[in-house]
Amino acid sequence: MFTGIYVTATSTGSGKSVVALGLAEALYRRAGRIGYFRPVVPGDTPDHDPMVELIRTRYHLDPAVCRAGLTLKEARRLVAEGRREEISTRCVQVFSEVSALCDVVIVEGSDLSGADSAVEFDLNAQLAKDLGCPVVAVVSGKDLKSEEIADAVDVVRAELSAVHADLLMVMVNRADPDHVDEVRAAIRPGDLKRPVYVLEERPEMARPTTGEISAALGLQLLAGTADMEREVAGVKVAAMSLGNFIGALEPGDLVIAPGDRADILAGVLASTQSPDFPVPSGVVLSGGLMPDPHILPLLAGAPFPFFAHPEDTYHTATAVSGVRSEISTGNSRKVASALGEWSRQVDEDEIFERFNLSRPASMTPLRFLHELIGRAQADRRHVVLPEGTDLRILRAAEILRRRDVCELTILGNEAAVRELAAAHGVSLDGITLVDPATSELRQRFAEEYARLRAHKGVDLAKALETMLDVSYFGTMMVQLGIVDGMVSGAAHTTAHTIRPALEFVKTRPGVAIVSSVFLMLMQDRVLAYGDCAVNPEPTAEQLADIALASAETARQFGVDPRVAMLSYSTGGSGTGATVDKVRAATELVRERKPDLAVEGPIQYDAAVDAAIAAAKLPGSDVAGQATVFIFPDLNTGNNTYKAVQQSSGAVAVGPVLQGLNKPVNDLSRGCTVEDIVNTVAITAVQAQSVAAPSPAASQEN
Repeated sequence: MFTGIYVTATSTGSGKSVVALGLAEALYRRAGRIGYFRPVVPGDTPDHDPMVELIRTRYHLDPAVCRAGLTLKEARRLVAEGRREEISTRCVQVFSEVSALCDVVIVEGSDLSGADSAVEFDLNAQLAKDLGCPVVAVVSGKDLKSEEIADAVDVVRAELSAVHADLLMVMVNRADPDHVDEVRAAIRPGDLKRPVYVLEERPEMARPTTGEISAALGLQLLAGTADMEREVAGVKVAAMSLGNFIGALEPGDLVIAPGDRADILAGVLASTQSPDFPVPSGVVLSGGLMPDPHILPLLAGAPFPFFAHPEDTYHTATAVSGVRSEISTGNSRKVASALGEWSRQVDEDEIFERFNLSRPASMTPLRFLHELIGRAQADRRHVVLPEGTDLRILRAAEILRRRDVCELTILGNEAAVRELAAAHGVSLDGITLVDPATSELRQRFAEEYARLRAHKGVDLAKALETMLDVSYFGTMMVQLGIVDGMVSGAAHTTAHTIRPALEFVKTRPGVAIVSSVFLMLMQDRVLAYGDCAVNPEPTAEQLADIALASAETARQFGVDPRVAMLSYSTGGSGTGATVDKVRAATELVRERKPDLAVEGPIQYDAAVDAAIAAAKLPGSDVAGQATVFIFPDLNTGNNTYKAVQQSSGAVAVGPVLQGLNKPVNDLSRGCTVEDIVNTVAITAVQAQSVAAPSPAASQEN
């Protein structure tokens, strides 16, 4: 078994950091403890390398297992002095310290920059041997024809074989998306039959952001929104009249103009008021010129940043064109694009079946969320988001699309949705937009709704009006199998979100009520709390239903269900209406699911603490080790989950609705973009295990 994987570039600009990030993401889900080591880094000091910082931050790694060795400047000096072995000695020492604390270490080689890239390649190959790591060789396919890429792969194989390096696999990165199949067909198997994966060039990966340009040029933020993640699709210099300039402007362009061009400033501001005009990613005012004092206040409300730069327009434009985008900046959209491409093109099972890695002994919140995304990607489903005029929804949708988590449909007035997205630099490429008011589906949906609700007096005219409601329209998309699930609630109440599902999606056979569960991500494990969001005063029968549904949900997300039916007393020590209800519910669960580990009534302390359990309920299979907690009423459940969340720092994911024939999930109106991403991923995973029933099978109330 090897403890490290060495990722090395074979040419400048290969994008090896994307491969290192993809490996880190995959290994984090599959290994107990990962580390990251960069033997040779650019810059003046190894202490603050951007890739080290990105990996450390993204995976919450201790600095002891996420480190750099020495700077490229130091390495070049040692090579020039004939002291190459000192490089290996220092790197082996650091790698040994990191690997002693980890199950596997991703080692990312140097960047192969400068005239001595051949020397660096040799150095990386030697270091891989000295560290005992097999090599992942990254070949750049940018601007190369298929046969040229195939030749480059053969050359790398030969060069690594000549120095007796152990080749694990070859990654061709930045291949032309229009010729990927040709590239794969051109690559020859090779003697060792090591796999060769081909990653496409992603345009959004190459685009610098306003933040990267600002940092590189030392720009001063003058006005507008301080959005440093807007991607710069192009650069336009305002050296013509306003009319001609607006005609040449493209969405996402960075505008460079002298600070006294009031007409240009007014023109780009006006572009945000109409969906027919392109919205820039930002504006750089050159020449050290400031706008007229009467103009400056108008810039404050712009949805993109205005920067000031002291250099003239020519030198500013030249400097901007030289800024390269780097994955190491940690830009969330670039990271999402990189990991999405990795997910689409790389067979992780094929790679890791050759590794002898132990599964993680504990489940941290971060690992759970990463595994959640991975499960959704493995069997992609289609989710509808009805609230297309909420910016958080659009930002989350872009991340989900770039990560390739699922197919997405967004509802809303198309012009309004696109205008909102353009104003804030959000790309909707690859996402379907549907306007219920103009969609040809509305008639079909109304006819189906009128049929299902005829017993409630709903006719076609009323149904047509109802289908203008995005919650009803989205839920009908789920009901008729056009999409697999729905996520809503960022701008609507819980009642508004789930009412349509209760009317016609209905509960699964054998399930009496819809309920909810929160997945509580504790420091080292995942617990399920139900019901904390839907049913105020459940009966004994309903409590049993909630317990069974919560156990199923827990199992669906990798939690072995051991169910605690909570009360203010344990075992037979107490009496009272609530205790009797919980006791009766526990018996119903045992009758309906004899093989499910369940205990009740039981107090929370006896459910989670082994010592207390031994005293209060010795011999129980659940006491002291419960994973699913069923609260007797909504008041208790809602307050408890919030108390645990606030006092322990646990991450509460949910509420996850359960019991419906198809997944519909609710968001808090205070949700973040990350909350939306997680809830959509949960919905996609739920949809993977839902058999698609015939719409005609829906039961009418």
